[in-house]
Amino acid sequence: MTEAETDAAVETIVPANPVETERQVEALLFAAAEPLSAADLAQRLPHGADVGRALAALRGRYAGRGVELVCVAERWRFSTAPDLGYLMTAEREESRKLSKAAMETLAIIAYHQPTTRAEIEQIRGVGLSKGTLDLLLQIGWVKLRGRRRSPGRPVTYGVTDAFLEHFGLASLADLPGASEMKALGLLDASFTGDFQLPDPNRQDADEDPLSEVGLDAPEFHQDFLE
Repeated sequence: MTEAETDAAVETIVPANPVETERQVEALLFAAAEPLSAADLAQRLPHGADVGRALAALRGRYAGRGVELVCVAERWRFSTAPDLGYLMTAEREESRKLSKAAMETLAIIAYHQPTTRAEIEQIRGVGLSKGTLDLLLQIGWVKLRGRRRSPGRPVTYGVTDAFLEHFGLASLADLPGASEMKALGLLDASFTGDFQLPDPNRQDADEDPLSEVGLDAPEFHQDFLE
């Protein structure tokens, strides 16, 4: 018998060290990108390794710990203990990029406030979807200013202190000019709105404050939702 044949015979006769096999299985499962079956593990281990015994030993060792060895669809993996899953939940705010329509609408409101929806549409030259104003109200950059004393009593809009804080403005007087807005990508290059710096304390003579109308008035809700 050659030396190679002798080594092979010894390998088949002498069983692998159970403790070493357990360590090897543990390392394989820890590093695996996906669950491994017993056959997958056996292919990577020395001949004669008792994979089943190693898995049973590891499962017992990790029972009740923060990380447990679990079997799903005959495949093994390390997993967070079910009762500790709440610790893995991360809360985060996802930033949403405003559409061009929303940015133009925001700019018009900032420069022309108090302004109505119809005036926004007239300046932009296109219709304004309800969702655009809803979004600006939701994120807190636009507020309801009052109602015009005109037919239909349309609601007027203005920007909030949160708008000023987000864009680093001390006051509305610090708003950039139209050319700067276009350079920043806040306005389309072809946009021809006639911007003027607004007076933050301005209250149109033909405008009623919302406090006089009442936010719970049915008329307000009907106008706002249309």
